[in-house]
Amino acid sequence: MDEARPTDLAEPLVADLGLDPLFRMVAAELVGTAALVAVVVGSGIQATELTRDVGLQLLANSTATVFGLGVLILLLGPVSGAHFNPVVTLADWWTRRGRHNHLPVREVAAYVIAQTAGAIGGAVLADAMFGKALVQWSSHDRSAGHLLIGEVVATAGLVLLIFGLAKRDQLRFAPVAVASYIGAAYWFTSSTSFANPAVAIGRTFTDTFAGIKPSSLPGFIGMELIGGIVGLALVALVFGRDRDTRA
Repeated sequence: MDEARPTDLAEPLVADLGLDPLFRMVAAELVGTAALVAVVVGSGIQATELTRDVGLQLLANSTATVFGLGVLILLLGPVSGAHFNPVVTLADWWTRRGRHNHLPVREVAAYVIAQTAGAIGGAVLADAMFGKALVQWSSHDRSAGHLLIGEVVATAGLVLLIFGLAKRDQLRFAPVAVASYIGAAYWFTSSTSFANPAVAIGRTFTDTFAGIKPSSLPGFIGMELIGGIVGLALVALVFGRDRDTRA
């Protein structure tokens, strides 16, 4: 099945300004990831200032993330595909390899750099809005083995959902479906579903409710990458492999 490339979708938006579509796509990924992390971190700070009940804190944090993520995907999806996640970008590159609409390596690299920079910027912005130290390494240890299993599950489910929707030509439902899944995964996974290496990196920069200790980061990123591979394997198992290998 041929899906429209983000570049194809972005070209009409930049034609009047004469800008390289990749510039707008990368900008959308940077802004979108920054906004996502600002929502996650900011709502976590707000929640802890309003209540000491950890359950209510997580409810507030997850609810804000659901609404924020859904809006961002709806807004920026037509520009960049609204990946906001290196695992999604790498999975997209892998699934399109050898096809006429494959993602160039420079595009993949630009996306990952923009996502990571945006995530860091979003965490710093959230701390600034709430009068916190702009950069304060998180002390929230998340290195326990059961949390790492949770990250594999969360990321695998996310990749299965996104690429399953693509296989069924139903990506128009991505804003609702992806946001709903992440909201649910906050509660059914032990790790509260980071499922995103860039977001995990950004969250090391804030010593607040949503933070993650830098020493916990390698394990989380490793499990997220493994989760991405598991997710792609599940897509192939459930939906079958693409047969289109045209260059």
